Amino acid sequence: MALKRMALMSLLGWPLATVAQSSVTLYGVIDANVEYVNHAGVVPTAANGFNPGPANDAYRLTSGGLSGSRWGLRGNEDLGGGIKALFVLESGFGIDNGLSQQSGRLFGRQAYVGVQSSRLGMVSLGRQYTSMFEALANFSPTAYATQYEPVVMQSGPNYRADNTVKYTGKFGGLTALAHWSFGVGVALPASVGFPIPIGGNGEVPGQFRRDTAYGGALAYTFGPFAATAGYDQWNPTIGTGTGTIKKAAVGASYAFGPAKIMGGYRWGQNRNAADALIQRDDFYWVGANYQVTPALALTLEYNYDDLKNLYGNTSVANPWQISFVADYSLSKRTDVYVTTAYAKNAGLMLDSLATVFANSLSLGNSYVLGNGQSNMFGVALGIRHKF
Repeated sequence: MALKRMALMSLLGWPLATVAQSSVTLYGVIDANVEYVNHAGVVPTAANGFNPGPANDAYRLTSGGLSGSRWGLRGNEDLGGGIKALFVLESGFGIDNGLSQQSGRLFGRQAYVGVQSSRLGMVSLGRQYTSMFEALANFSPTAYATQYEPVVMQSGPNYRADNTVKYTGKFGGLTALAHWSFGVGVALPASVGFPIPIGGNGEVPGQFRRDTAYGGALAYTFGPFAATAGYDQWNPTIGTGTGTIKKAAVGASYAFGPAKIMGGYRWGQNRNAADALIQRDDFYWVGANYQVTPALALTLEYNYDDLKNLYGNTSVANPWQISFVADYSLSKRTDVYVTTAYAKNAGLMLDSLATVFANSLSLGNSYVLGNGQSNMFGVALGIRHKF
């Protein structure tokens, strides 16, 4: 019987060693909630005369509260000698409408192939997270919860990048990351205060710097203490030239009993194609996780951005946000949650001109302040299932 099975696999063209040493896993998350938001306008673009319009209450079904809804495939093949080949294909979608997210990409969350050595680390090629974004994930109290986390303010709209070569190495408690993107693939439309599109696909012959990006990060864990530091630079198309968007960040955390506290600081500086300063800010965050019972977890997070210069304006009101999450596990795979946030001097997720409204553009749900408003409140009740 065994010989017949081997003969059949041979006829079908299946390598016998691969059957024994390879694996492919289907996985995913489905997350949806019912949300209320006040003081919401629309994203100001050229199509509406850069006018966010009147402020309104919004009641909506939203995809992705604590996690972006997704499905994916990941696999690996043991090549021997502590080396393996691997791949990840991960597709983000809206459970509210079934549409692909990340600008309609089929595998917009991640899509890469690589090789990994147990001693030397991993090299991967494709669409991936930036080094700094990945390093900060364990130092953000809500763990990049989709709904209200000001991730664009923290890491920039280029936290996912196309055309990327990335290195990841883990050596005991130390993790090292570095990446280079030949063309980030982020394009933001003209907006109020800065009526020139930013970004593009890059990889244009004769324009090597156009839309490239690079960065690196280190993270270290020692018992209950952990710390990280990272740098990220994006050189987006601005008009007929390229600008420079730089960010550097540090973070730390400490766990004790059922609680964990964490916080960080991010320095930022943006310059246009003429090397003139268009944005300079210092972003801070602090928060805590508390496991009340094995099933109930609470999270509190505070974010503050010190905007020193925004397109020449040096007296911008500094945006801040406080958010709270209560998450209750019904099983290992299913949980229900309440998430809420209040933002001042910006919309939720701190969406504003300082982020080029990238959150609202990406999610398809506006967190832009309507005319005459300076604060926004949101609350959502949802359910999440992992498979």
